[in-house]
Amino acid sequence: MIARIFFFLLGFGFTVIGFIYMISYLNLLTMGYTFLEYLVFISKRYECIVAIIGFLMITCSIFKGGDKIDICL
Repeated sequence: MIARIFFFLLGFGFTVIGFIYMISYLNLLTMGYTFLEYLVFISKRYECIVAIIGFLMITCSIFKGGDKIDICL
């Protein structure tokens, strides 16, 4: 139970950090990058990949099958 809450909060933090970087990199569009170039750029950045990892951690911590005693989030 405690591990699920820990991984949920850790995943939430990773997702927030990743999306903050994705939003800050939107400034590249004002410098002349196309949207496709923007997507290629953020797909290569580690900070933005952390958002996907965090989202997967949240999903796994919510939908993981537990014991009957555990309270589902």
